[in-house]
Amino acid sequence: MAMTATRIFTGREAADGAAFDRGRHIHTNVVATGEHLQLVWARYEPPARYSMHTHPHEQFSVLLQGRLRLTVGGEVREIGPGDMWHAPPNVPHGGEIVGEEAVVFIGIYGPPSGTILDCVERLRSAADL
Repeated sequence: MAMTATRIFTGREAADGAAFDRGRHIHTNVVATGEHLQLVWARYEPPARYSMHTHPHEQFSVLLQGRLRLTVGGEVREIGPGDMWHAPPNVPHGGEIVGEEAVVFIGIYGPPSGTILDCVERLRSAADL
């Protein structure tokens, strides 16, 4: 995985560069990939779900917009803008949008996730067809 050359990113650039999964109502952008970490921006539009899932990557995230009933392991809380979470490797996590506002968050993954990058690239390729 190549490291990202750009070092400073605006929120608008993250949003404008996002790939859109029409079927799931999710916008995703891998903003930066470094040697040990990866920065991901995501927007979930109602009726999207942040489905329960696991991955081998450690994840730290900050909710920027909207409200989310979030589950990480056995803990469940409703969170809003400015709230954060940590999902250790292989711990189930996910949630559901609360209300009608889209949920936007950033996630930092370590080590970088090739799975997320591959998904975003597939969505971009499909949009170009």
